[in-house]
Amino acid sequence: MPSYLISALTVACALFMENLDSTVIATSLPAIAIDLHEDPISLKLALTSYLVSLAIFIPASGWVADRFGARKIFRIAILVFTLGSILCGMASTLPGFIAARVVQGLGGAMMVPVGRLVLLRSVERTELVNALSYLTIPALLGPVAGPLLGGFITTYFHWRWIFWINVPIGAAGIVLATLFVEDITGEGTWPLDVKGFLLCGSGLAFLLFGLGGAGRGLLPWEAAVFLTALGATALITYVWHARRTAFPLIDLTLLKIKTFRASVMGGSLFRIGIGSIPFLLPLMLQAGFGMNAFQSGSVTFIASVGAMAMKATAAPILRLFGFRRVLVYDAILTAALLACYGFFTPSTPVVLMMGVLLTCGFVRSLEFTSLNAIVFADIDNSRMSRAVSFSSAAQQLSLSLGVTAGAGALQGFALLNPGVAVLSPENFKWAFVTMALVSLSAAPIFFRLPSEAGAELIANPSEPSEAIAPAGQ
Repeated sequence: MPSYLISALTVACALFMENLDSTVIATSLPAIAIDLHEDPISLKLALTSYLVSLAIFIPASGWVADRFGARKIFRIAILVFTLGSILCGMASTLPGFIAARVVQGLGGAMMVPVGRLVLLRSVERTELVNALSYLTIPALLGPVAGPLLGGFITTYFHWRWIFWINVPIGAAGIVLATLFVEDITGEGTWPLDVKGFLLCGSGLAFLLFGLGGAGRGLLPWEAAVFLTALGATALITYVWHARRTAFPLIDLTLLKIKTFRASVMGGSLFRIGIGSIPFLLPLMLQAGFGMNAFQSGSVTFIASVGAMAMKATAAPILRLFGFRRVLVYDAILTAALLACYGFFTPSTPVVLMMGVLLTCGFVRSLEFTSLNAIVFADIDNSRMSRAVSFSSAAQQLSLSLGVTAGAGALQGFALLNPGVAVLSPENFKWAFVTMALVSLSAAPIFFRLPSEAGAELIANPSEPSEAIAPAGQ
């Protein structure tokens, strides 16, 4: 068995835990809202708080791994994530639940990117697609099992158990990391950009909580505007700071690399649209169509089955058409399918809904495959950890914005239809169409890529494989 395969499967244990958790909570949000006596839309903060925490701490993950060793940080990250899961299961108020999700995010911020970094530094570039493919075989089981498991537990037991199931998985991850993960450090550790960390972290936190707190009385509009403006100011200040420091926390000069820039900028727009799905779809099926959590999960899990079905076809498709064509046309097709979600009604046959979800899961997974491979196509090893931190932070930020934008679109169309209930199918329809247009806006960015972009990654294939991040990432 190749050594990289053992490392990949070990890292996949952490990915499985994180992806299981994210899909489980998406299915269970309406039930959690009822138990905590909160408006279902207010529970968007349960999703965004985790993603904000990821976006804040991920940029420092590369430095921490280089400074203290990947294995040590990987094990600590799994432990923190597991403790955060226990706190989520014990929460009795929305603020307490949000705080616990932030703790989970701190663990996840180090766990997944550091695990990926271990793999990226352990394999030859020509084996990168293959290694990432093996990495995600177990990880993809999380999104498949999550909706079903979360729906079943929430409907027939209690939603708190969806977090406590992370405990045995986390324990297994720590043991496997101790036995099989190599303790890799960087070739040279650069100084931690403390000022940049404070500016970037506070900017992201204020911006996303300001946007997420707007509407439904979560924050006074004055406070939401103030936090949003404060966050934007801090981020602009960070850009000014990053251009004047030798070792910025997020290396903006990486955006000069065409493949990296397209993956980060175009990928962020694509993910904003896709990132609204975990919030909007279960809410529409449960609050809009009257399904219970298990019925909802029994429908939505099929998208991850589509993602898994795509594994055997990703590399052949990329070799046949090239990265640029796949990225452009797949973004268009995914956006069209996302818009179709909005035209589901309570009378739509479940088989038809699942067919659309299955197809969308397949094609959006192909897009994630391409994005997560080409982002590192032209990055040398000396800048790899900074590239991982930058791209991972951009992914989590865009997913958080997706939840916020999806909720905002839903509330916005509710204001335009005052005689219609906020959670009516009509408002969900236009919210999905809006988010589909956001994903579609990535296509022109991908179109500007060189036709030969990423050719090195598929020049010497050994077997069909996939460099996929889990669905929605």
